[in-house]
Amino acid sequence: MAVRGGAGRRRRRGGSRRLVRAPWRRATLEAVALVAAALIAAIALLGELARAVAGRGIWLHVVPFTGAVLGLGIAAALLLRAWLIARARLAGYASRAPVILALVVAALALLVSRRPAFRREMYELQALVGGTAEAERTSVAHQVWAAYRRTDTAQMLRVLERARVYEPTVREAAAAFGVDPEVLMGVGAAESAFYPRDSSDGGRGLFQITAPPAEAVAEARRRLHVRELDALNQRHNAFLAAATLRLYLDEMSGDLFLALLAYNIGPRNGGLRAAMQQYGARDFVTVQPYLQNLPRDYPIRVLAAALAYRLWRTDGRLPRYEEGDNAARIQQVGVPGLPS
Repeated sequence: MAVRGGAGRRRRRGGSRRLVRAPWRRATLEAVALVAAALIAAIALLGELARAVAGRGIWLHVVPFTGAVLGLGIAAALLLRAWLIARARLAGYASRAPVILALVVAALALLVSRRPAFRREMYELQALVGGTAEAERTSVAHQVWAAYRRTDTAQMLRVLERARVYEPTVREAAAAFGVDPEVLMGVGAAESAFYPRDSSDGGRGLFQITAPPAEAVAEARRRLHVRELDALNQRHNAFLAAATLRLYLDEMSGDLFLALLAYNIGPRNGGLRAAMQQYGARDFVTVQPYLQNLPRDYPIRVLAAALAYRLWRTDGRLPRYEEGDNAARIQQVGVPGLPS
């Protein structure tokens, strides 16, 4: 009897713990649903406001937007108070009623977020909050999309078909040095169109290696476990290209556009870093005017080829930018290497 009594008490304690936990689960789910709905509503409202006041000067831009943020905070506090009052009444009818209503509100907010306009509102807000860095990213992205629009798709398809045989090697090299494989494929397309050869300017192989930095050469040798690199060995060539890109990414604090410029310019005369220091340039916007004699469009060509590679891998074709809703869809796909 004593044993049965102990088991009964344990069952009663377990049941009481489950009853205690159930309200906390409902409260947590309710809070998550309400926060999700509030975030979607805030993004939509602030995105619309950012678009409405853009480019109107500090007093007609920053002040209204700041006031709107303050107003949203006050409105959120009032809505929370109203919810708590309504919640108490709802719970009086059914304990699960508040969480069910919160989930309904969250579901409606998710439906709102599926509108095409919501993505535009997110972009508007991102551009405002991101400041200079976001403006630069947007500028690069639009240049890449414009370059893709001008691409001869038939010729690019031939390039990508030739790339098939080298794709595993390029991806292996990209993984070894932690660089974006799509971007590295874009470099290969821009450099040799995946037709390895020696060029008149001294470029060799798949990535047209000329005078790579000594640090990149040493690192590629170390990763490949070889004493000497053979530029006509396409695996060596790809590893050296990935090591060089990794070196310039680190040197340019992760700025992909500047890293690609540096990759193209090479280490002669101190490379891009020396030119930036000489002219006091800090980013691609301020350095471009000083590169008249250098291919400033090189990063754009690389990223346009990387975008074509991404579309080709996902769609099996290269959609024309200007046909139907392709422009919006391609923009949603995003530019390889750039944050979306």
